[in-house]
Amino acid sequence: MTQPQSHASALGYFKWAFIFTAVGLVLGAWLGWQSTGTVGGMVSVFFICTVLAVLEISLSFDNAIVNANKLKDMTPEWQHRFLTWGIIIAVFGMRIVFPLLIVVIAAKIGPIEAIVLAASKPEEYARIMNDAHLPIAAFGGTFLMMVGLTYFFDHEKDVHWIKWVESKMARFATIKGIEIAFVLALILGFSTLLDPAEVHTFVYSAIYGLLTFLVVEVVGGLLDASQETMSAAAKGGFGAFLYLEVLDASFSFDGVIGAFALTQNLFVIAIGLGIGAMYVRSMTIMLVEKGTLSEYRYLEHGAFYAILILSVVMYFQTLIHIPEVITGLGGAALIGISLWSSIRYNRREREMEQAETADSQQRLRA
Repeated sequence: MTQPQSHASALGYFKWAFIFTAVGLVLGAWLGWQSTGTVGGMVSVFFICTVLAVLEISLSFDNAIVNANKLKDMTPEWQHRFLTWGIIIAVFGMRIVFPLLIVVIAAKIGPIEAIVLAASKPEEYARIMNDAHLPIAAFGGTFLMMVGLTYFFDHEKDVHWIKWVESKMARFATIKGIEIAFVLALILGFSTLLDPAEVHTFVYSAIYGLLTFLVVEVVGGLLDASQETMSAAAKGGFGAFLYLEVLDASFSFDGVIGAFALTQNLFVIAIGLGIGAMYVRSMTIMLVEKGTLSEYRYLEHGAFYAILILSVVMYFQTLIHIPEVITGLGGAALIGISLWSSIRYNRREREMEQAETADSQQRLRA
């Protein structure tokens, strides 16, 4: 009789996430109807919001783990502040203001003008975004590719899902800068497929994406180096709160950039990623209060493979149109397969433990 209570307790952590999901998806469907006036358009936007939420949850799975590790050392008061103020910053800051800044920079228009265009003139907004699609795809695809490759090019990584690929990547990770060299070679090679008039924009935008990733890595390294000092000086205080907010911004960056591979509608991006952010918050609370981390060995692998596929898709979208449904389903399928593989692995481990226990008992009786 204890198992149902356990399930009910776990679901209880996601109560506000479920409410936010319902409101967000209804709002997304309404936006689809308002912008297209058709049931098909409404269903399409509803589906994109759902895929963006799943993508954000998958990409931010490690974010929840890092947050949980830091939060367990914070005082209850600052835990509560991070999980209230922090989620407001995460949802309305990184998932709304940051995509707006991308639009402003890419389209070279003012923030107020971008909001007005997105709300009142969606056709004009879509035209500007289509014109700016090449630099967005080059910038975002490069950033995402570095995120995915850095995960697999890690010589300390000893858990492999697709061993024949990942073991080789881990072995070659001892070569400094191999992932940077790989991405630079890919940028140069891919630029030969583009129209000569687009090569300059593509290469420069891709280099800026690479540079942004490296800057985020440097900032993360500096924070890691000062982590012990910060924790000692403000353990459970504002310093730790600020540290977690910077980490959350770093984790959410790839999700925000990747969202443009699915849709260029600012409000749809905000809804989808906001829903995902609420589930990350709920996962963080559950991990802290239950004192446990991930039970699924390969789930993170699936998420990072999805990132790599998304980065390649963004590159190819500079050449041909790839339907958002294919992009979303591809990533969701990879994550689902990795979850299934994790469950199979856990089942095999339990069966081996039970067999060893039975064998030991048999030897003792003999």
